Amino acid sequence: MTSWQRFLDTFFNWPVIQQYLPAIGKGFLVTCEIAILVVVCGIALGLTLAVIRAYRIRPVNALIIVFVDMLRALPPLVLILMLYFGLPNIGVDFTGFTTVWLVLTLVLAAFAEEIFWAGMLAVDPGQWSAARSTGLSHSQTLIWVILPQAVRMTIPPLTNRTIAITKNTALGMVVGVGEILNEATTAQAFSGNASPLTAGAVAYLLLFVPVVYLGRRIEKRFAWKKA
Repeated sequence: MTSWQRFLDTFFNWPVIQQYLPAIGKGFLVTCEIAILVVVCGIALGLTLAVIRAYRIRPVNALIIVFVDMLRALPPLVLILMLYFGLPNIGVDFTGFTTVWLVLTLVLAAFAEEIFWAGMLAVDPGQWSAARSTGLSHSQTLIWVILPQAVRMTIPPLTNRTIAITKNTALGMVVGVGEILNEATTAQAFSGNASPLTAGAVAYLLLFVPVVYLGRRIEKRFAWKKA
């Protein structure tokens, strides 16, 4: 067997891939489920925190800043391990799926809050004054004037950050979540062949390449037009 044949047999052994393809397909669905929940919940929570921060209530803002800074500083893997293995000691027991969803949601919310907040600060302060002069309240100005402009400006960085964080669904492997990487590594261990890992890599491409493409289309769709 030549080196090239050995390489193909190690990473592209079709009979091995066929044998474990159903398990990797199941992991693909679990990864999709976690990713969708993280994106929806994380962005919604981040936007909510940014809106609350816009009211500039000092004690509340201080808590938000501490929350955001901690979640941005700590690696998601550390948080997952702390919640999954630490909380049962105080009577709180999360499943692996719930732990990964909760941690990635909070991490995405922390980054999304900072991105939304930066977008709101980037809106010309004159927009606030002009809107208030027409009789709009602070809340009406925020919702109908500031947020539409801020959200549009934040789409590119928010898209990139969302993709980066959702790829961390692979961390579910350390707490037994049956996502793509977990199923692929289990198959690799049983088969003694790396081909299931190749199938797992293809599954990640099938999942995230369309997301990247969609993100690029959204960025172009909502980008500010140059004069």
